[in-house]
Amino acid sequence: MGSGKSTPVTVEKKPELLDKAWRNVVWDHSTRTDLMQYLLDYKPTIDSVPQARILLIGQLKAGKSSFFNSINSIFRGNITNQAKAGEMEISLTLKYRTYQVRAGRGGPPLAFLLCDTMGLEGREDGGMKLEDFVSILKGYVPDKYQFNPAQPMKADDCQACSTLALKDRIHCVVYVIDATTIGIQGTKNKIGEIKKITNLADVPLVALLTKVDKACPHVEKDLTKVYRSCYIKDLIYRAGNSLGIPPSNVIPVKNYYDEIELNDTCDILLLMAMKQMLNFADNYLENYEVNTE
Repeated sequence: MGSGKSTPVTVEKKPELLDKAWRNVVWDHSTRTDLMQYLLDYKPTIDSVPQARILLIGQLKAGKSSFFNSINSIFRGNITNQAKAGEMEISLTLKYRTYQVRAGRGGPPLAFLLCDTMGLEGREDGGMKLEDFVSILKGYVPDKYQFNPAQPMKADDCQACSTLALKDRIHCVVYVIDATTIGIQGTKNKIGEIKKITNLADVPLVALLTKVDKACPHVEKDLTKVYRSCYIKDLIYRAGNSLGIPPSNVIPVKNYYDEIELNDTCDILLLMAMKQMLNFADNYLENYEVNTE
């Protein structure tokens, strides 16, 4: 009957770093230059839409405002902090803001807007209301509109849907996730509703995975290892599954936070993310006829 001893099960341990990156990126200054030029040259696919509107949503402290500040810093050529950003336990963004990025100090605005909102919270009486999200998506909410966490925008304050031009609507929604927490559990119900709303409106949903350097020590030491990190790859797939989107829609970045100088590697990830968001916005616009008003 044998010795009675069982054969131990060998568990294959995955490497912390893959031998080869699973997304190919050339980490040099020319890549940064090419990406910047792409964004400088970008124009929406429909003439009646002068700027693609990208809406940033997500939980408190995930890095929504910091992403705009980081993109703005790249094109300004120095670290900026135009949008309020920080580690407060309540949302620093109390107004709906549509931020322009300019080609250099005093330069012309680029052909996209980054729209910032209140943070999402799990409790019903906190954070951005789903009704406000719908109003923003349809283009009802003006720049600098003051959010009221206890009450969504009144219907009387909205324009009639039929009068809204395509240029005023949101063309891509970006859910910003802190990679150190994958913080969506507390807002799972709201995220499910947001997914339904974006699907119904045919607006693409993208996830921005921030703070990847803090999530993986290998990436903290060397940001170019972001696509060789098994842990970051797993986070990207988990985030996609949680939001019901493919992993190709999940983009990792490191925002500028305590730096005082720009860095090519950090810029490349940020610019790649911005380019992908605009590609998704183009997909939305291509569903409409050319020159649709």
